[in-house]
Amino acid sequence: MAQIDEGKLNELVGRILGDLGGAVSIPLVRIGDALGLYGKLREIGPVGAEALAEATGCAPRYVREWLAAQAASGYVRHDQGRFSLTPEQAFVFAEPDSPVNLLGAFDTAAAMVENQPKVQAAFKTGRGVAWGEQAGCMFCAVARLFRPGYVNALVQDWLPALDGVVDKLKAGASVADVGCGHGLSTLLMAQAFPNSQFVGYDFHPASIAAATAHARAHGLANLRFEVGRAQDFPAGGFDLVTCFDCLHDMGDPEAAAAHVRQALKDGGTWMVVEPMAGDALDDNLNPVGRLYYSASTMICVPTSLAQEMGLALGAQAGEKRLAEVIRAGGFARVRRAAQTPLNMVLEAT
Repeated sequence: MAQIDEGKLNELVGRILGDLGGAVSIPLVRIGDALGLYGKLREIGPVGAEALAEATGCAPRYVREWLAAQAASGYVRHDQGRFSLTPEQAFVFAEPDSPVNLLGAFDTAAAMVENQPKVQAAFKTGRGVAWGEQAGCMFCAVARLFRPGYVNALVQDWLPALDGVVDKLKAGASVADVGCGHGLSTLLMAQAFPNSQFVGYDFHPASIAAATAHARAHGLANLRFEVGRAQDFPAGGFDLVTCFDCLHDMGDPEAAAAHVRQALKDGGTWMVVEPMAGDALDDNLNPVGRLYYSASTMICVPTSLAQEMGLALGAQAGEKRLAEVIRAGGFARVRRAAQTPLNMVLEAT
């Protein structure tokens, strides 16, 4: 056995202890969200455990232990027996439209743990785990995970970064949001550009049902949702087609790219939003890559392998590989139009 370097060992154990602290915080964070503990703490803090329990209709002993755990994690502030949220903590845990609201990430992590038996079995068979068959409401968690990014960047930054697209949308364009999931991205665009017509397609019927309910709740007349696959959704003549965080999940993304190309008008644009990644593994050995590779192992690769072809690009495919797939569909030009720490926005024409 090789000689153990005590310093490196202690560093590794310390890192793992930190990881375990985060992992065991997942159910506590979700409880705090579900029972309104974060929101009420922001509203009435600084406050003691008894008062927070009374305000939320919870048992004091549980709330006291929850607050202690949250304080130890640095998720809430503790000062002489009273607890509160700093502005930064509230921005993460108690502001739904904050760009760094991470509650959806905790939901997704919980769904990934629940999904372990199915993915573990797939490791041995090489088969996939279909999107609609993954444990829990994975699609609900993922929709919530991506929502803050869409709310804070889609209309404000991503669409304006595309050549001439916003002018078309203002005047009145035809738009397809392919792989729309719960339709949050489609809804935001339809609200921002009332002169344009939007249709969202997804191959998962339960997601389309949720998206349709969202559209009805907002009373939008320029928006509809239909079940449809990326490689053969029925309509055409679009000025803009969008794909948000889904191209890498498709079984045959090259066929999807070819169909999108055919569905666009001459001069139309395809906007592809994908997870931020470098082109080589070493480029992605960082906190963002760590999250995306883990999610890709548990969600993205199984989803793709459950479909025809099962190309399984993975969430960290990188811009070079994605551009190859897009060009294989007949697009002559692909460029990175915008980016955030978590996403890249590619424009294909």
